[in-house]
Amino acid sequence: MTINSSKIALVLMSLFWCCLGEAVEAGDAIALLLGVVLSVTDILACLGVYARKRNGQM
Repeated sequence: MTINSSKIALVLMSLFWCCLGEAVEAGDAIALLLGVVLSVTDILACLGVYARKRNGQM
């Protein structure tokens, strides 16, 4: 399963425009996007650690 960076950018941009369409401040939209990016990064890091432990590399 491969994920194109363009698909990720499209999802992030749609979240950004969705947040700006509502009555929220720009700071709220930036905080939401930052939270999403950090959450995805954390999940992928945990999956990487799990995969390495499973293969006996750690």
